[in-house]
Amino acid sequence: MKWAQALQDYNHYLKIERGLSQNSIHSYKQDVKKMILYLEDNNIEVSPIKIDSETIQQFIYTIAKELNARSQSRLISGLRSFFDYLIFEDYRTTNPLALIESPKIGRKIPDTLTIQEIDKIVSAIDLSKPQGERNRAIIETLYSCGLRVSELTNLKISDLFFDEGFIKVTGKGDKQRFVPIGNSTQKYISIYKNEIRTHIPIIEAYRDTLFLNRRGKQLSRAMIFTVVKQLAEKAGIHKTISPHTFRHSFATHLLENGADLRAIQLMLGHESITTTEIYMHVDKSHLKDVVNKFHPRK
Repeated sequence: MKWAQALQDYNHYLKIERGLSQNSIHSYKQDVKKMILYLEDNNIEVSPIKIDSETIQQFIYTIAKELNARSQSRLISGLRSFFDYLIFEDYRTTNPLALIESPKIGRKIPDTLTIQEIDKIVSAIDLSKPQGERNRAIIETLYSCGLRVSELTNLKISDLFFDEGFIKVTGKGDKQRFVPIGNSTQKYISIYKNEIRTHIPIIEAYRDTLFLNRRGKQLSRAMIFTVVKQLAEKAGIHKTISPHTFRHSFATHLLENGADLRAIQLMLGHESITTTEIYMHVDKSHLKDVVNKFHPRK
């Protein structure tokens, strides 16, 4: 088996068997491609079936000089997944990364915004321009629904169930969930949809896509990042902010105000509660309140 064929088969496996998004598939394949490039640059001729731990360890040692601990860990995890796939398909009996340890890294605590900072960002939006109403609806949706940026850009008009108070969100691996949406966010989306979007020359393929650019096409992830960055600068916010910051803030503020962790997990679309538990880093004073309120020996 050659590397090119193994990589192509792995792509099909990630897409069909595991149901991963294109972004996730790209990341996994990039890990393998880095190793293939290393083998080519060093004239090492070995197949995916015959490569051993020593060769992979040398590759990791070489590339580690260019990567921080978190990126190293991500690379090792990606390679381990590739060889697990080869074992799954009976091409190999062992994983050459089984004994290779990932560098110890602390769990990264996500940046969050205060409610006042979010208000400042919303206030910085220029509503005198048509894209102002769109941008306000975008910020309000990111924060009030805790969406990933890809979930926001892919949101459809047919996904809006305002009478029921929900929107349908398509997350990682095309998994769908229903997320509650508040009245104020419904109002801002409706203003954009009914008063601004109707005047855009919409490309037929994006007729059902909610948030559009001025050319009537779906907004790119990069455009959302640019909008958020510019608004943060205008509002005088000096934190490192991305669209994902609003998702973190959504979860943090819910937890601080006593929301159940399991409910937050469902709204965020996390497969594991462990992923959601990262938000337990926030102000823990509410935990003391829980004990005082519910424990029989408070």
